[in-house]
Amino acid sequence: MTDKELIAKADRGEQLTVEEVIRYNEIVKPVNHVYGKYGTLALKYIEEHQRYKLMTIIDLPKYLHGIDRQAEDLGKVLRDKLSKSEQYKRTGDFMEDYRRIEAMNKAIEEEILNELVYVD
Repeated sequence: MTDKELIAKADRGEQLTVEEVIRYNEIVKPVNHVYGKYGTLALKYIEEHQRYKLMTIIDLPKYLHGIDRQAEDLGKVLRDKLSKSEQYKRTGDFMEDYRRIEAMNKAIEEEILNELVYVD
C-alpha cells in the first residue's frame, strides 16, 4: 500500500492495523495542538495508563478536542441541575454561599473526570 493510499484510507475512517497507524504517524507530520484542561488531562492519562489506546485512536486531536467540548457541555448541564438543588442554593451569607459554590464546582469536576477523562 502506498503512502497516498494509506492516507486516503485513514481519511475515510477505515480501520488501520497497528503497523499502518505507525506508518501513518511517520508520514503525516505532527502538528502541535493546544487542548483545554480536560483534553490535556485525558492525554496524560492515556499516555501514562493506556498506552495501547494511542494506537487505536486515529485522530487524536479530534478525540481530545471532543473531550473538551463534552466536558464543557456536561459542566453546563450539571451546573444547571445542581444549582436548583437545595444543597447548593444561595443563602445570602457570603461565606456559606462561597462554600456551596466550591462544593458544587468540586462535584462537577469529579463527575467530568470520572465520566470523560479517566475512562477505560
